[in-house]
Amino acid sequence: MRISDAESAVMELLWRHSPRSADEVVATLAKSHDWQEPTIKTLLNRLLKKGAVQAEKDGRRYLYAPVLQRADWVQRESEGLLERLFNGRVAPLVAHFSEHRKLSKKDIAELRKLIEEIDDEH
Repeated sequence: MRISDAESAVMELLWRHSPRSADEVVATLAKSHDWQEPTIKTLLNRLLKKGAVQAEKDGRRYLYAPVLQRADWVQRESEGLLERLFNGRVAPLVAHFSEHRKLSKKDIAELRKLIEEIDDEH
């Protein structure tokens, strides 16, 4: 399932706060993204058709909630990025960031800790 950048904004909102009515989704995203109501409702409908969200009738309105779990989406997206840009390898990704956007001392410390944890597991 491919989620566009615009659709991911809707998903992020629903992952943080759900269920939400279409009006609540519109109110939040209209402010933060300067989108119009029809655009947001189109995004909700696309996500519904894709099976990423579900809609449950609540009186005269529908409440939307994610079906797609954020962790699953992040996993697929990150694997796709690695595959497309770095032939599925993590080291070139880290090298890219170290060359073009200096890593902070905190980033480096976190990477060292992660590598130590990985070494301990193997």
